[in-house]
Amino acid sequence: MGIPFHNAYADFPDPALDEVGELLAIGGDLEPQRLLAAYAKGIFPWYDETSPILWWSPDPRLVLIPQQLHVSRRLARFMGQQRMAVTVNMSCPQVIESCAYVQRAGVKGTWLVPEMIQAYIRLHELGYVHSVETWQEGRLVGGIYGLCLGRAFFGESMFHRVTNASKVALVHLVRILDALGVHFMDCQQTTGHLLSFGAREIRRREFIEYLQQALEAEPLPAGGWQVRRIE
Repeated sequence: MGIPFHNAYADFPDPALDEVGELLAIGGDLEPQRLLAAYAKGIFPWYDETSPILWWSPDPRLVLIPQQLHVSRRLARFMGQQRMAVTVNMSCPQVIESCAYVQRAGVKGTWLVPEMIQAYIRLHELGYVHSVETWQEGRLVGGIYGLCLGRAFFGESMFHRVTNASKVALVHLVRILDALGVHFMDCQQTTGHLLSFGAREIRRREFIEYLQQALEAEPLPAGGWQVRRIE
């Protein structure tokens, strides 16, 4: 069971402890300081409109090492045809909102409730949340966003309106992470889709060690997340 807390400066439980479950805490708020403190410990919010804010640290944890990215031949051929324009941070708020509102097959509702959307948009304005977008004929057709802290990137969500749009965005994002020297992308939850791109499960204790190394590493090179078109 999670640990209720209300103090804005309360510490989160330590997810490295074996006796701590996956649901670590209940309540609080989505202020930038709290969110950054949570991510720095490998904790993230995940809930819906029917529940209070729930803070999680899964075990095992799915991560994608940028150098281990796997792109299928079919997707590589599709990307070689350059059917989509790709941009960085061009429309991050739109990507976040689209992740919440674009319907996905077999999925009802969303964890991206309105206050969560506003929280991530605020972190984007502060320079922590970034997106990669895909476009066709000037229309936003796919994208992915997440939070970068030190040399760790926490993938949050992606969406598509046409086939392969989110896959193209994901591949370009991981290539950007590799170029920047980011140690890993946290994928949070295990899915067959992400496993097919080379992601793998690790124990939570190992993940926390990876995260600490990423937070203690040299800062990322300046300008890595500037708004630009890359394809």
